[in-house]
Amino acid sequence: MTPHRISALTGAILLTMIPTIAQAYSGPGVGLGAIGVVLGIVGSVFLMTVSLIWYPVKRMVRGLRRGPAAPSRRRDGNV
Repeated sequence: MTPHRISALTGAILLTMIPTIAQAYSGPGVGLGAIGVVLGIVGSVFLMTVSLIWYPVKRMVRGLRRGPAAPSRRRDGNV
């Protein structure tokens, strides 16, 4: 690439980065939908975390409360 093309490309990239006013309207339905999506994603991440952490801890605590398992007897009476 020639130096002229590099400077033109750099200038074009810089011009696209200048913020301008958006001539658009987002109605209340779009805003509420976006809030709903964000809450759904946050809620699903929270439930995933709870299921990965809480249930194994719950099973471990339940096992510790029961104590060591008693040896089971077989039907023929032998241990």
